Amino acid sequence: MKHTKLRNQDPHLERERRKYEHPLPSREFILQVLAGEGLKLAPEELARLLGIKASEQDAFERRLQAMERDGQVMRNRKGAICVVSKLDLIPGRVEGHPDGFGFLVPDGEGPDVFLAPRQMHKVLHGDRAMVRITGTDRRGRPEGSVVEVLERGRGRLVGRYYTERGVGFVVAENRRISQDIVVPQGEAANARSGQVVMVDIMEWPSDHNQPIGRVVQVLGEYGDPGMEIEIALRKHDLPHEFPPEVESLAKKIPGQVRKEDCAKREDLRSLPLATIDGETAKDFDDAVFCRSEGKGFRLYVAIADVSHYVRPGDALDREALERGNSVYFPRRVIPMLPEVLSNGLCSINPDVDRLCMACEMEITARGDVAKYRFYPAVMRSHARLTYTEVAAMLDRPDGPEARRRSALLPHIRDLHRLFGLLAKAREKRGAIDFETIETQMIFDEHGKIERILPVKRNDAHRLIEECMLAANVCASDFLQSRGQATLYRIHEGPTPEKLEGLREFLREFGLALGGGDDPHAKDYAKLLTQIRDRPDAQLIQTVMLRSLQQAVYSPENVGHFGLAYESYTHFTSPIRRYPDLLVHRAIKAVLAGGTYSPGDWKALGAHCSMTERRADDATRDVEAWLKCYYMQDKVGEAFTGTVSGVASFGLFVALDDVYVEGLVHVSELGSDYFQFDPAKHMLMGERTRARYRLGDRLRVRVVRVDLESAKIDFVPEDELPATGPRPGGKRGGAPRNPRG
Repeated sequence: MKHTKLRNQDPHLERERRKYEHPLPSREFILQVLAGEGLKLAPEELARLLGIKASEQDAFERRLQAMERDGQVMRNRKGAICVVSKLDLIPGRVEGHPDGFGFLVPDGEGPDVFLAPRQMHKVLHGDRAMVRITGTDRRGRPEGSVVEVLERGRGRLVGRYYTERGVGFVVAENRRISQDIVVPQGEAANARSGQVVMVDIMEWPSDHNQPIGRVVQVLGEYGDPGMEIEIALRKHDLPHEFPPEVESLAKKIPGQVRKEDCAKREDLRSLPLATIDGETAKDFDDAVFCRSEGKGFRLYVAIADVSHYVRPGDALDREALERGNSVYFPRRVIPMLPEVLSNGLCSINPDVDRLCMACEMEITARGDVAKYRFYPAVMRSHARLTYTEVAAMLDRPDGPEARRRSALLPHIRDLHRLFGLLAKAREKRGAIDFETIETQMIFDEHGKIERILPVKRNDAHRLIEECMLAANVCASDFLQSRGQATLYRIHEGPTPEKLEGLREFLREFGLALGGGDDPHAKDYAKLLTQIRDRPDAQLIQTVMLRSLQQAVYSPENVGHFGLAYESYTHFTSPIRRYPDLLVHRAIKAVLAGGTYSPGDWKALGAHCSMTERRADDATRDVEAWLKCYYMQDKVGEAFTGTVSGVASFGLFVALDDVYVEGLVHVSELGSDYFQFDPAKHMLMGERTRARYRLGDRLRVRVVRVDLESAKIDFVPEDELPATGPRPGGKRGGAPRNPRG
């Protein structure tokens, strides 16, 4: 009875009763009881104290195990339960470094804890562990020792299999895993030395033993066409094969829009909507149409109605959530949805009926959206246009492209006039417009880069971008004004530390950023206009860009700093982005007089932000490897380039014309020792006072191309006057998608 009374004192008892049919003591109360006893308790004694019945023992043990995994409690060598916070232990996730050391990133607040190579022998990158602070390292960072591994990370890795003196081992492709995985005899699956394999870890590392694994799949030779993508998919845990239940559900989807699907939808099939995309696009999310009305315009943005086919909680939805987004590699796409939807029934292909969600906007002569309306509709694309084609129609209204599309030309010209108004409104709003150079890889028949070309954005790209921005803002306003929770696309301004670093840098140039401690996008835009004609404009722009934070998804609306919007969300690409699909469902729910709740909005935002970063990391890996392969036969050649990054260990130089980046190590900069000044993005010689700065122009020679690490090394050929970088900026990657 005494113990039952104690259990009834749980302050979270009602919450547990709501969640579970047979509620257990809450985690908070278990920690409270342990702390109150002031002792390390055996599990049996803790169960007795809390009045745990025999029928509850298994469930109680599972709760304790979950608390262990989350670093709230741990068991000592005798098996007693201890409160971690009482032991001054820090739980967190291990992040390895290619050089053998690592860090523990704490679950809560506090700095990362340095883990020396000896400590990293016990763990692998991605593990969750408990560490005890043992002192500080030579840089003043807290240093720790691993007390316990709470949870192991990935048990399956991609790497290259090697044999040496009869011993097999796998070197992980993820360089953060610096330990080799030993492969015993008979466990190599007939892999040959140098081949790319998948390996399952059978025994995890410890103080004195390396990890031991078994090869479960041989992917092929390292230089095989497309192998770089196969590696990236597995290295970054990208889902790339649809499970059987998803394939089965996809097969049940009809090949065309049925008559019953069009019920209760507005009919836009007579409206000359058209898609405008790149030449290689296959999944068409959006179509547009514009006509002038008095001094203003009426703009229709029709977006594929993915939510009609992908229902909450079904196999398609679960897999789309897991993927989070489509991933666009050079020459290959990993779609969020099966192709029967992404390239078929959902894709707004020309001359076929398609279901859509329409955003119809009335836009004034000042470029403001006066009214808007969302509704489900059925449409028919009247043309599949490309950016190149539309640009040609606008440049030469009497040219061959314009004559071929003569019926659409008036609408395209209306779109272009509307774009002019929206662009002026954007400028007035103060949105930041960084000038960048995007590139496109051209491949030969063997799947290797033949050349790398700059992609020039024209007015066709820009007008589509403005149309999509307008629809996204309307979607955000629609949901916010009706109290419907959603995922916003948020972009916060600079942190105080980055802002101070930027201001210090600008002072060197006699420049200042307005806005005091809380600058707005207008302040950035004003400074960009001010420096536009300077020879060092690209240098200054690069530092300004790096001062900003990364855009993410969140239910907390803090606005979009870069676009200068108080409220912004993603609505226009539900085929390739899961957040857009959620926004569609929320809009439909509001139109039907209800609300939509997919669960924990905050967790969904964090997950979708993670999948976006994961895709970016994977595509960056592939592009880096392909560029290394491209540069293999250029060792010994000299190129001119721009310093695109400065670090304590050297200079990153982006080459003109070939758009490839490599490193000039600090040891190659002459006989002097160089000091790194992060605020000024500069290396300065101690004796010679020679300076190497972001944006400087250098002539370099290629001395080494390492496919294994996807790194290129340069040495200075001779120095060029630091006249500022070439026009343009960001190099590498696929052309920017104007749909955001």
